[in-house]
Amino acid sequence: MEFPTQIYLDGALTDGSGRKEVINPATENHIATVTTAGFADVERALRAAKSAFPSWAATSIADRQTWMRRLRDEVIAHEEFLRDCVHQEMGKPWAQTHEDWDRLVVSLDFYAEEIARVQDYGLSDRAGTHSHRMVYEPTGVAVAYLAWNFPLLNLAFKIGPAMAAGCPIIIRPSEATPISAYAVGALCDKIDLPKGVVQILCTDGYDVADALTASTIPQVVTLIGSTRTGQHIMRTGATSIKRYSMELGGNAPVVVFEDADLDLAADIVTGVKFTNAGQICVSPNRVFVADAVREAFTEKVVARANTATVGFDKTADITTGPVIDGRAWARIKGLIDDAIADGATLLAGGDRPPHLNKGYYIAPTVLDNVTETMEVYRQETFGPIVSLIPFTDETGLLEMANDCEEGGLTAYLFTRDLGRAEHYAAHLRYGEIQINGVKYDIDLPHGGIGQSGIGHDCSSLALHDYLVKKRITRALDNTGFGGLNP
Repeated sequence: MEFPTQIYLDGALTDGSGRKEVINPATENHIATVTTAGFADVERALRAAKSAFPSWAATSIADRQTWMRRLRDEVIAHEEFLRDCVHQEMGKPWAQTHEDWDRLVVSLDFYAEEIARVQDYGLSDRAGTHSHRMVYEPTGVAVAYLAWNFPLLNLAFKIGPAMAAGCPIIIRPSEATPISAYAVGALCDKIDLPKGVVQILCTDGYDVADALTASTIPQVVTLIGSTRTGQHIMRTGATSIKRYSMELGGNAPVVVFEDADLDLAADIVTGVKFTNAGQICVSPNRVFVADAVREAFTEKVVARANTATVGFDKTADITTGPVIDGRAWARIKGLIDDAIADGATLLAGGDRPPHLNKGYYIAPTVLDNVTETMEVYRQETFGPIVSLIPFTDETGLLEMANDCEEGGLTAYLFTRDLGRAEHYAAHLRYGEIQINGVKYDIDLPHGGIGQSGIGHDCSSLALHDYLVKKRITRALDNTGFGGLNP
């Protein structure tokens, strides 16, 4: 199978000035060499987006919807190919690639409908001398930086609201997973999308990517990535006033109280932690377990870890694929080894599965007796590690759960006491609190607080990151001057 290798620039597929080899982390085999954008390519993309903005912003909502649905139809028609791009460039288990593809379909659908619900509105005038309207307009050119963990899903969260709002968007996929994004560029080319409305290019180095942010052309810069990357982008983008929308790092706590449904809690903790090899921003990192149920809950988690299937086989039911590369593998293995050296107890996993001698695999791992001094506690692990922290009473529990340097993205609570659940939900400093379950969808806001981000992905809130409000005031009956004091 041949994968797309060209950047999508100024309405055409073209070779960039650089080259990047893409490796399947499950097999360590070369799968493609893609072209990448240099400084001249980035400058051309910025000019093309700027030129496209007036006409795309003026395009009727109905026509924008038509373009989005044409792209959606091509995404649907090329489901297997798009999913295979993700499967190969990430080593992601085949069943799990469906979510990537599906979110692109539903994002294009949802935002094509949601933009029609955005209504201008009137304001009252205290003196009755003027009429006022608040109207929504596209913000301007957007630049989107994507993480590699969900190559199509992350792209979906940006392309949908930007296209709907009327903002030309330049999408910079991760250099680890550019192929599926390039395939979307090929589909944009196939439907003859107006020039400059969407451009997709991996850059030839981080300094070239910085040129996108440092330019004064973008009005919106959006990112899915680490807190450190978010800080870097904001520093680089300080050449002009820009709007930022960022979903950044987290260190999600889970609290399993003594009255919890233990099977439910174990299913969710291990399900979110071992799926995608734990490379999920909302993945449970620190699991606080009440002493009264510690033994029973631990047995359930270990059993699920030991029965998880690990590998890369399109025809098999695989739970856990590889981590993204050798550097990630070494970092995760180091966290495990350091925790054990500092007194944690290894209950499952901890190393490469014995049946796999190639690929960047970490067996689903369970660590007990994790403490707050360990790096595995302090860091977002982004790997298939469940860290268990016992507690005897609730004294200081909230403080421990909130002890997250990255800020707060997601927290999980398991208890049958809804009063207690609401109390903890009110005091946990996280953008999302999941109680006795977990739910994400395109119509539900997704975002963090503190160092975990600005703005939202999904829902109408994401659309409004690409819209500005304008007040239009008209004097009534020639009353004219109404005062300048704000």
